[in-house]
Amino acid sequence: MVFEHCYNSIREGKLIEKENSRDKEYHFQDWFKSRLEELKSNFDEPSRNSYPDFRMVNDALGFELKGLQYPGRITNYDSNSQVPTGLHNGRSVFYVFGRYPKEPLNPKKYPVHDLIVCHGDFINSDHEYIHKNKSVKGFGSYGDIMIRDRKMYVAPTPYALTEGTENQITLIVPADSVAPEGFKSVGELVRVETEELIVGYEFDLVTNEIKANKIQNPNSGLEHRFTAYRVLSDKGPRVTLKGEELE
Repeated sequence: MVFEHCYNSIREGKLIEKENSRDKEYHFQDWFKSRLEELKSNFDEPSRNSYPDFRMVNDALGFELKGLQYPGRITNYDSNSQVPTGLHNGRSVFYVFGRYPKEPLNPKKYPVHDLIVCHGDFINSDHEYIHKNKSVKGFGSYGDIMIRDRKMYVAPTPYALTEGTENQITLIVPADSVAPEGFKSVGELVRVETEELIVGYEFDLVTNEIKANKIQNPNSGLEHRFTAYRVLSDKGPRVTLKGEELE
């Protein structure tokens, strides 16, 4: 199992190795790629515009990697091309959030500080939305400038949504998933759908104001249940949603 192998690799001290000056997320992506290779897993090579980053060949699974510096930004992250989702092109999508030292003693090699592997539905359960970039022509005094609508989504990280996941190695999956062998449940998490949905937006080029267009969510109040797991030998704390009280 990918998560268990990542867990063992972190405990064994397998480090992120910075090979060149590519941006920070690729260092963590390379670390994860090495774990897949150790498992002899077949996957499509990631590229800058691919989604998810790792698309498994023999299983309908995909992994999207998000490397975060520690200490640093933790409450949300930027998604430049795809809204988070747990299903894409027939693949179940898992998000892999890994934090590493912001100022490591060795800038070429450094450890994974903590890790969360979560099903994409934990961040957003909508599977219907299709991301597309559109444009409009005719802008400017001569009418020959194009405005391109290139959306960026800013989504909460599971660190922001939960208590008990910092400094830990945690797996979060839908509650109806088969419990992985050798793991223990450390929390039951329930996310509830919002009352309204944004179905569009308008931007005024004169006032520079943006306005959301909303409708009532037909699934308002619908509960999506998830289970947090850790390996049996791990003695980390229980996991709850932010604002919930431990029993």
